[in-house]
Amino acid sequence: MRFKPNSTVATIIEKDGSFLCVKEGDPANPVFNQPAGHIEHGESIMEAALRETLEETGCTVELTGYLGLYTYTAPSNQTMYHRHCFAAKLISFDDTYILDEGILGTKWITLDTLIESKQARSPLVIKCIEDYLSRPALPLDIIYEHPND
Repeated sequence: MRFKPNSTVATIIEKDGSFLCVKEGDPANPVFNQPAGHIEHGESIMEAALRETLEETGCTVELTGYLGLYTYTAPSNQTMYHRHCFAAKLISFDDTYILDEGILGTKWITLDTLIESKQARSPLVIKCIEDYLSRPALPLDIIYEHPND
């Protein structure tokens, strides 16, 4: 059987020391994540990051750098995820945008508050922010995606 990890994207957006997170999952026990999701067929990873950010937050962003590729195997189902994480700057916010199903809302949250809450969806949520804060993002042109014909 061939191994096929799930390819996902995530976007780090900072404002005044806080990070834009989505509140998702069970309303009685929500978790926080970056705007993130799966790459769709025929979509580049950068297109996916822009789309997922808009769909989950109502925010239009400009990608400013690539933080890296992060891998994680979810203990609940043993599914492996390959997460491409981007840094981005906020361009605009549409408070009338209807967010994706399963998104309970958005929140600007500091890294310390996120860690203390113990509500990060996965360890990658915290790791990506730590990397964003500790080292420069790579230029976007490090990524080559062959055009779809």
